[in-house]
Amino acid sequence: MYSSETLVSDSFRDEDSLIGGKALLYYVIALAIIAIDQLTKFLVATKMQIGEQIILIDGWLYFTSHRNKGAAFGILQGQMWLFFIITVIVVVGIVYYLQKHVTHRGTGIAFGLILGGAIGNFIDRLFRGEVVDFIDVKIFAYDYPIFNVADSSLVIGVILLMLFSLKEERKKERPDGHI
Repeated sequence: MYSSETLVSDSFRDEDSLIGGKALLYYVIALAIIAIDQLTKFLVATKMQIGEQIILIDGWLYFTSHRNKGAAFGILQGQMWLFFIITVIVVVGIVYYLQKHVTHRGTGIAFGLILGGAIGNFIDRLFRGEVVDFIDVKIFAYDYPIFNVADSSLVIGVILLMLFSLKEERKKERPDGHI
């Protein structure tokens, strides 16, 4: 009998096929994120006016056409050169790490999500001079900053990376190697 933790652990671990050039799955994930991100941004940019809103779930979820010349939550407005440098460093670092060090499928997937998100927003900054945001969430009285598919991918990737890192640390602390 398998626990849910064992099933998740086994399905995200295949150490023999992850080193070197066999990290194709992670690049496919990144490419899928980039494609979905760019398609949705293209649709928003060409079909909606800035500020226009489409109600998906009234009082909770909307598509709102918005542009952002900064980073998350609109910080560092107009600092494109900084974003270009940071993104290139992040992308090079992730590609290197995927090729040389990833042995855990979950970690590779997390890095694939981060890579796709970073490149998705980089493309906007490079070709538009701003990032197209459109996912608008309102929970209770809080109106979250408007975001996009690339932002979601980055956040999910970072959360997964932290969870897998914590799991690996806990595993190292146990003498039998199990959590």
